[in-house]
Order: sequence, then structure tokens, then C-alpha cells
Amino acid sequence: MGEFLPDYLIREQAAVGALMIFGAMRVIAAVLGYGRGWRISAIEKCCLGAAILYCAPQLFELLAQTYQMHAASAELEGKVAGCAIALFFAPVVSHKLGYE
Repeated sequence: MGEFLPDYLIREQAAVGALMIFGAMRVIAAVLGYGRGWRISAIEKCCLGAAILYCAPQLFELLAQTYQMHAASAELEGKVAGCAIALFFAPVVSHKLGYE
């Protein structure tokens, strides 16, 4: 895939995808946790674990196959950036909605 698309497009697509997935997942998890009486710290740890699992295939590909390192590193950078932004700003949205 890296031969056909520039790195910035791969990085942007991965970042937007991770941002949407983890932003929505974090808010929905806060809503469910609020209804069931779960602690927010447990929800944050579960979301962080899910983000690590989401980024693990690209990390494994980056470490195992050095000849495709260019495309795998761009996708990994995008996923990590999207997950970090989503998991940083989603508590603000959850708080504004009244679930934290």
C-alpha cells in the first residue's frame, strides 16, 4: 500500500479512523459505566488497553518485516496519534454530557 499512497495520506486516514473509533467508544463506555456504577479509572484502563491492542498489528509488522517499514510506520503513527487525541479529549465530552 505504501507504494501507491503517500505517507501523509496513510497517516491521516489511520488517525481519523482511530479518532472516531476511540472517541465514540470512550463516550459510550462512560455512559454504560455511569449506568452500572463502574469507576471511571477502570473504564480509562480498558480503553487504553483497547487502544494498545488496536495498534499492536502495525507494531508487530514494523518489528517483524523491515522491508515494509515505511508504510507500517506511517500507519502506526496515525493510529497512535488518533488514539491519543481521542482518549485525551473524550473525557471532556463525557463530562459535558454529565457522565463523569
